[in-house]
Amino acid sequence: MNKQTELERFCRAIRTRSTDNKNAINKLYQSSNITNVVSVLRQELDSFIRVIYLLSIRDLKYRNELITLSLRNERWRKLNAKGFITDRDMVDLGNQLNGWTEYVYKFGCAFIHLSTFHDYRESDPMTGLSEKEREDIVRYLRHYHGGPANDEPSFNEIIPFLPMVFDKISSNLEYYLGVLESNSFLDDE
Repeated sequence: MNKQTELERFCRAIRTRSTDNKNAINKLYQSSNITNVVSVLRQELDSFIRVIYLLSIRDLKYRNELITLSLRNERWRKLNAKGFITDRDMVDLGNQLNGWTEYVYKFGCAFIHLSTFHDYRESDPMTGLSEKEREDIVRYLRHYHGGPANDEPSFNEIIPFLPMVFDKISSNLEYYLGVLESNSFLDDE
């Protein structure tokens, strides 16, 4: 029997999660279960930022230790420092590289944790964002997805773009998984 490496197991787990997320997001979107669409989108982003973080690590031994910790369901420990790697650490790195990770992550978190965003049919979540956050979302959606037309879109105007945002994250995730599997690094790209 061919014993799979931990890297292969790790990538397989991410791909399984991604496939499940894709199936879920399509069903949730079709049934207008929008708060859960955003939650699933946030799960996909979670996988994405972890892979990006791993690709930033030039020490392959340390990178493999983090993969091992994932497979053991343990938190990632910082190298040569006390403490653990946080989502904030990973989002900050992803945002430096992509420029959009921060607001997708933050917006998604508002739907994971109980918030007024869940009352989006009565109270527009876009009004709870800062002007800069709204501008960043509009800029991202226009750059990658061709809209929205309105400079001050409501959440209802954002909803049609959610499946495209998911697909963008998912396709980037798949690309970077290939980079990870080749034991390459972000700056090799």
